[in-house]
Amino acid sequence: MTNQTPAGDLPTDRYAVIGHPVEHSQSPFIHAEFARETGQRLVYERLLAPLDAFAATLRTFIEQGARGANVTVPFKLEAHALADRLTERAQAAGAVNTLVFDAQGIIGDNTDGVGLVRDIEGPLGVTLAGRRVLLLGAGGASRGAMLPLIEARPAALFVANRTAARADELVARFADAAARCNVALGGGGWGAVPAGFDVVINATTGSLQGEVPPLPAGAYATGSLAYDMMYGAQPTVFMTHAVASGAAKASDGLGMLVEQAAEAFAVWRGVRPSTDVVRAALRARLNAKS
Repeated sequence: MTNQTPAGDLPTDRYAVIGHPVEHSQSPFIHAEFARETGQRLVYERLLAPLDAFAATLRTFIEQGARGANVTVPFKLEAHALADRLTERAQAAGAVNTLVFDAQGIIGDNTDGVGLVRDIEGPLGVTLAGRRVLLLGAGGASRGAMLPLIEARPAALFVANRTAARADELVARFADAAARCNVALGGGGWGAVPAGFDVVINATTGSLQGEVPPLPAGAYATGSLAYDMMYGAQPTVFMTHAVASGAAKASDGLGMLVEQAAEAFAVWRGVRPSTDVVRAALRARLNAKS
């Protein structure tokens, strides 16, 4: 277990990222920087939970006086099931990455989709309203992104997936939200993807295996952004392929990681940290390790 604390007296408010594995997590560094910036007194740890003992690990952490936690793979669905209350975005996502502990029990939240939208519309400078957005993949990452993407009010949002039925299921799940926000929502298999998207978001894990979704020619509109939720010291295979296929610019998901962490920090502490300095510092850390 690794602790990161801001300068000053030993804090009493405890937080952690819980996962399996978890030693690779950058969250302790990110939240230590947020705490220093905002003058918050807290300790943030890495907590490795056995694959069959997430609930027990979480309960012990709560009994030790913890105030909240982040949850990473493979426990986001289990965290959703354990929560006594869920925020609207956690209900929509069907998964939880942020927990708050209070006198009434466990509150489950999901900050992943908000982090994605904030990164695209903030540092990357792309307004989603009125744009055509293509979301690749229909798994948990896509489900967490759907509601925040819809609430950004793009003109159209198309979900593409290797198995078309899963894309159709995701579209049906969010049809009412899309209607409320006047977003044209569609989905299908790779071959059903139409042309001319302003923003293409890769929510598959293909980049980890060196694979790229087989999009038809013309998927990228002039001036388009390609965004991969995966990140690393070097551009992902999806980013490289997207630029070669017509995307004007490409980004990985490091900014999403920082922005979702800032949202979790705001949920816990009631203050939103700025993210520019932390994003740059985290990028430098990754580059130094490559």
